[in-house]
Amino acid sequence: MTHIEKKRHSIAHLLAAATLKLYPDTKITLGPAIEHGFYYDMEFSNTISDSDLKKIQKTMKKMANSWSTFESKEVSPNEAREFFAGNEYKLELIDEIEKKGEPITLYTSGDFTDLCRGGHVENFKEEIDMNAFKLDRVAGAYWRGDENNPMLTRIYGLAFDTKEELDEYLQQRDEAKKRDHRKIGKELGLFTFSEKVGPGLPLFTPKGTKIRDLVVDKIDRIQSQFGYEKVCIPHITKSDLYKTSGHWDKYKDDLFHVKGKSDAEFVMKPMNCPHHTQVYDAEPRSYRDLPLRYAETTMVYRDEQAGELMGLSRVRSISQDDGHIFCTPDHIKQEVNNIVSIIKEFYTAMDMFNDGDYWVSLSVRDSQDLDKYIGDDELWDKAEIILEDIAKENNLHYKRVEGEAAFYGPKLDFQFKDALGREWQLGTAQLDFVQPARFELEYTDNEGNKQTPVMIHRAVAGSLERFMALSIEHFAGYFPLWLAPLQIAIIPIKPDIHGDYAETIRQALQEAGARVELWDDDHDGFGKKVRRAKNEKIPYWIIIGDEETDSKTLTIESKNGQQKNISMEEFVASIQDKLK
Repeated sequence: MTHIEKKRHSIAHLLAAATLKLYPDTKITLGPAIEHGFYYDMEFSNTISDSDLKKIQKTMKKMANSWSTFESKEVSPNEAREFFAGNEYKLELIDEIEKKGEPITLYTSGDFTDLCRGGHVENFKEEIDMNAFKLDRVAGAYWRGDENNPMLTRIYGLAFDTKEELDEYLQQRDEAKKRDHRKIGKELGLFTFSEKVGPGLPLFTPKGTKIRDLVVDKIDRIQSQFGYEKVCIPHITKSDLYKTSGHWDKYKDDLFHVKGKSDAEFVMKPMNCPHHTQVYDAEPRSYRDLPLRYAETTMVYRDEQAGELMGLSRVRSISQDDGHIFCTPDHIKQEVNNIVSIIKEFYTAMDMFNDGDYWVSLSVRDSQDLDKYIGDDELWDKAEIILEDIAKENNLHYKRVEGEAAFYGPKLDFQFKDALGREWQLGTAQLDFVQPARFELEYTDNEGNKQTPVMIHRAVAGSLERFMALSIEHFAGYFPLWLAPLQIAIIPIKPDIHGDYAETIRQALQEAGARVELWDDDHDGFGKKVRRAKNEKIPYWIIIGDEETDSKTLTIESKNGQQKNISMEEFVASIQDKLK
């Protein structure tokens, strides 16, 4: 546990103590440290709300004056049960600890004692700045995250080393609220949800669909130079496919099960890789055929809990730009190098592949627990070395992270920062030694022997829904030119007088490959059209009046300001350069 995590967990104890002082009949449960702060789940006899947090926080600051060290005491299960008699949540935890044969410890600071494994600061008053924390909000949470259990009240808090860090985070979060993809997406008319369709199942408008298509088209154009071929698979499958792949035991409770006339058990596919193995297995393969590179943008479906759904960031229908390569071990380095090139080019277009804006997790095995990984140790060692060599050769900002490998192989996971400094795990290249063996995939080597291919999973954008949420928030709705559904609007001040020149401009821009519209209808006035261009966050809108028509120039408006007296040829050339 890091020092900041110890601070956050220590303040969680103080929250529980202050709550009990104000509401003595409260039943406290668990209070861990989390990213940016902490929370504590409690059962209150009366409902509390965000308006009560100020009172609880004031009490916490008063009580902190009497807190210093955390004193631990190991007790017997019966002693612990006696101490927490009447609190069924603590009693459940005590039973679990006893069954595991682990020591039961109580930690005391001030007048407050809690059941805890530890992880606190050594001196509360000296190490914790009480101006660097803030109670944040109240939410509901099921006990142990199980919707079959009682609903508790969760109090969230924020905690940092300094008040400056807290203020900086609050400012960042306020900006994030302004950029919320759910808010901007609605304003720009990109997607919607319908209760008749169901939660977590987004519906994309023509504008939103255009953005999705632009992302897919860019990835297709980049990867086509590396020999990827498109395949197409159905959206349902027999459950036997996932039983063979090894996914069934892990995912069966998170799948949508399909009932039909057949006696066979069908499900909506939650991933594509097992299907792609069957495309590979459709005919005999030779080493001369490899590598085979399959690519497909398709939806998968996962029955996420309703409480975990959030806009496009967490959905039940997930569009993946998926890719799988079947190759020999000798091909691994070149194929992963190609994937890195694709990811690098794509995120450079997003202005996110800059120093400090990304890092790469070289996810390898946990050296202390090798038994949980499947496959040949020698192949694992070779693959991990190859991935690290690739990271070095490409000058990637990487960290070797033990224990983050998939059970089937090591991987490179690309972590990108958005405009607010938040990290998103997006592109990935994963080596898989397990599924090819489980599906008994083979190729004939140059000596006529049967060998098992290596499977490489790759994604560039990952989930298109999540990627779209990131894009909206990263650009605050002001998409770069290549990603904007509408790139240029032409607005004649008086359509009957300036319309002919405006149409000439429209044709020139359209021939140059721009997505352009001429707004020359008489239903909306000039001012309303300009407001529309601003509200829709169009990259450029062109004003055509008497001056522009007479001089055959353009007045160009954008979020960065106005440019006057620009020739049509100059502007068209600049748009062509940007589109390249």
